[in-house]
Amino acid sequence: MRSLTEGTDSREPYTLDIWLVFKMQLNKWAGTNPSFMATLLRSLLAFDHWASNQLGVCTGEDSPWACARPLMKIIEFSGHGVPWLAATFCGLYVHSTLAARELLINLLFALVLDLILVGLLKGLVKRKRPADNKMDMFATVSVDRYSFPSGHATRAAMVSRFVLSHFTMAAPLQVLVVLWALVVGMSRIMLGRHNVTDVIFGLAMGYVEYSVVEYFWLSPVTAPALFAAWRASKCFSHNL
Repeated sequence: MRSLTEGTDSREPYTLDIWLVFKMQLNKWAGTNPSFMATLLRSLLAFDHWASNQLGVCTGEDSPWACARPLMKIIEFSGHGVPWLAATFCGLYVHSTLAARELLINLLFALVLDLILVGLLKGLVKRKRPADNKMDMFATVSVDRYSFPSGHATRAAMVSRFVLSHFTMAAPLQVLVVLWALVVGMSRIMLGRHNVTDVIFGLAMGYVEYSVVEYFWLSPVTAPALFAAWRASKCFSHNL
């Protein structure tokens, strides 16, 4: 099926824009059969659009909270995949204890799983980003032009749950970890990167992702070949 968002130029690729098809089908359904559910869904989409516009206060230099945009971009970077992947690889190189290695390998597994699932969903749904968004994001790929779900939100929720489950910390620090995840999600809306529903779904998805990682937890017992290969690579690097 040809994408409903493309023009009539025959050179354009044939794709399925699921998000637009969903909205058009919903409008058609609501027009011919104005049931309660159809009306409710249309109202939710309208509220999502309205709330996203109202909360997008750092979208540009002429925005109401333009002075807070640099801070929001720092928070945005703190939830980006690149620094988390880089820090995990550095940790794997530095730490040699079995416990630290197991923890970091599973964090890497979680980060890669998150990237794959978010990329697949974005490519499948193809929801456009809010109109006020500026594509000045750090280290983007092709699917990052789509909005649903928020990858920063999924990552923040997943990492927060990972940290809270495997690190002993005082209650104030636990609160800060949760607040960080929520602030990362909020920054996506304030910068105009995402709609409210993108972030809410992303936070919920990240919470579930950690449950998947916990279920398939990698250890010397469940994945002995992986840990043996890592041990061999460490020995090889030390002999160089």
